[in-house]
Amino acid sequence: MVTSGYFLNSCNQNDRNSEAKEVAENHGKNTMMNRIQIENDSRISLNLNPMQKEHQLMNMRSHLEAVQNIISLLSDEKYDVASKVAYTKLGSTTEMQLMCSSFDNKAFEKLGMDFHKSADKMSEVFKNKIKRNH
Repeated sequence: MVTSGYFLNSCNQNDRNSEAKEVAENHGKNTMMNRIQIENDSRISLNLNPMQKEHQLMNMRSHLEAVQNIISLLSDEKYDVASKVAYTKLGSTTEMQLMCSSFDNKAFEKLGMDFHKSADKMSEVFKNKIKRNH
């Protein structure tokens, strides 16, 4: 009994050592990949303070949730609701216009507003789909 218990424990230890080695090797690869990605990263920093950065990340996550919601609505052929979500959550509302212009970066403002205007167009496409189906 003791021998078989020792053997099992020994095998488990070898498995753990192998797993640890694999994790370490993958970490090294991931670190190298991250360095390469950072070197090739052509994004321009908006130089946001931590509070602004967190607020902007919350907005981007909200946009992602809206896109996911729209996809789900479209798959259920709920074009009217998808249209409303596209405009209210992603469209060029006054709130979004103010948000995009608050960064004191004209290139970012244009990029953001182009995105939000495209959501307005998307909302109209969904409305037209409703009209064609009726």
